[in-house]
Amino acid sequence: MQATSSLVRAAQPQRSVATVLYSKQFKQLARRQQQQRRNLSIGPGHYKQRLVILGSGWGGYGLLRGIDKRRWDVTVISPNTYFNFTPLLASTAVGTLEFRTAIEPVRRYAPDIRYYQAWCDEVDFKNKVLTCMPATRPTNSSATHSGEYTRCDLQKPFSISYDKLVIAVGAYSQTFNVPGVKEHAHFLKDVKDARRIRSRILECFEQASQPFLSDLERRNLLHFCIVGGGPTGVEFAAELHDLLHTDIARHYDKSIVRLAKITMYDVAPNILGMFDANLRKYTEKTLSREGIKILTSHHVDKVEPGKLHVREQGEVPFGMLVWSTGLAPNPLVQSLTDTKKDPKTSSIITNDHLNLIMSNGEPNPDVWTIGDAARIDTAPLPATAQVASQKAKYLVRKLNKLANDEEHKAPFEFHNQGSLAYIGNWKAIYDRSGGNEKDDRFMSKETGRVAWLLWRSAYFTMTLSWRNKILVPTYWFLNWIFGRDITRF
Repeated sequence: MQATSSLVRAAQPQRSVATVLYSKQFKQLARRQQQQRRNLSIGPGHYKQRLVILGSGWGGYGLLRGIDKRRWDVTVISPNTYFNFTPLLASTAVGTLEFRTAIEPVRRYAPDIRYYQAWCDEVDFKNKVLTCMPATRPTNSSATHSGEYTRCDLQKPFSISYDKLVIAVGAYSQTFNVPGVKEHAHFLKDVKDARRIRSRILECFEQASQPFLSDLERRNLLHFCIVGGGPTGVEFAAELHDLLHTDIARHYDKSIVRLAKITMYDVAPNILGMFDANLRKYTEKTLSREGIKILTSHHVDKVEPGKLHVREQGEVPFGMLVWSTGLAPNPLVQSLTDTKKDPKTSSIITNDHLNLIMSNGEPNPDVWTIGDAARIDTAPLPATAQVASQKAKYLVRKLNKLANDEEHKAPFEFHNQGSLAYIGNWKAIYDRSGGNEKDDRFMSKETGRVAWLLWRSAYFTMTLSWRNKILVPTYWFLNWIFGRDITRF
C-alpha cells in the first residue's frame, strides 16, 4: 500500500509537467488560430475583394506601394518585373548613375500580392474578366541528362477575374508613323533603352577610333541626333554633353573627340514648350554655348540606317539617333472600344474621381484609369510622372476607405509642384508657373546652380526605396571623384 502511494506521488510531478507543456502548446495553437481569424476578418463575410492593377509605372507601382494589402486581394499584371524611375534614365544612359538606381522590383511586395509578367489583351467589363498573355520568352529550354535541350511552349493565354480594376498601362513612344523610326532609332522610356543607348555611344567611339577611317566617316559616326525637344530630349542632350567633355575627352584621342557633335530637332518653334518663355530662352542659349545645335521647326520624313531625311536639310548622317517626341496610346487602350476616349490622344476619359467613363457616358464604379493612359474630362493634365503619382496617392486613399466601408467623396485635385530639367554642366531650370505667364500667383522660377541643387534634391527625395536613396548619392559622389565607367559589355 505504501509502495503504491509512493508510486502515485512520484508520478504526480510528471503528470503536472506534461499538463503544463500541453497547456502551453494549446495556448500557442489557439493564439495562431485567433491571429489567422483576425487576418481573415476583413469585412462582412470575411471576404477580400480582388483588386487587379494593370501596369507597374508611376501610377500602378504607386498604387501598389500604398494599398492596404491586408484588406485587398491584390494582383499585378505587367510586362515589366520592375518600376522605372524615369527621371534618372538619361543619367543611367551615359553612366552618371548605374541602371539599378533607376528601378524598383515589383515582387518586393510578394507574397502579400500576386504578380504575373504578362500583357493584358482584352477587358470584359460586363463579366469582369481580363484576358492576358505571358510576357516571358515564348520558349523554355531545359537540359536533359544526355546534354540535349528540350523546348516547351509557354505562350498560352489565361484569364483573370476582378472585383475592382485599375488600368495604369502607360503609353508608348510616339513615332508619328515616320518610316524607319522603330527599326533605326533608340527610345528612352525604359532601363533597357538606357542600356542600349549607353552601349551604342561607346560603340560609336570605338568604331571611330579604327585607323582605316577617314575624318568624314568619323564625323558621321560621332554625330548624335536627338529628335524631340521636351524634357527627356533636353536632359539626355545635356547628360551626353557632360559625358563627351569629361570622361570621353579624358580617355579618347582628342582629334577624335573634337569631331563629336550633338544636334537636337523639333517640329515646334521652341523646345520645352511647357516651360516659361524666359526659361526656354535661357536653356537654348546655354545649350548653344555648350555646342549643342538646336534646330526647331524641322521635320523628319524618313529614317534609314545611319541617315536622317530632314525636310529642311536633306540627308543627315548620324551614328546614333534618340527619338523622344511624345506619347502614343497603349495597344490595350486602343482595343477598348466601349469606353470614351480623347479624340486627339486616344487616352481613356475619366471623371474627377478617376473612374473610367463608358461609351454611353456613364462612369464605371469598379474601374479606374490613371497615368499616361488616362485624361480627366473636366481638367486635362499633362502626361507626366508627377500627375500619375498624385493620382495613385488619391486612389490609395479612396480604395483603402472603400475597404473599410467608408465613403470617399472628394474629387481628385492636382497640386503643381513645378517642372525641372537638367541642361548640363551643373545647371538646371525650375518652373512652377506651368507655362502660364499671365498668372503670377505662386510663380517660382530658378536657373543655374540653384535649380541644379533643386533638381538633384528633388530626385533624391522622390527615390522610392532606402536602397536607392543610398545608391543614388553614392554614385553621384563616386563619379564626381573617379569619373564615369566607360567600359562596354
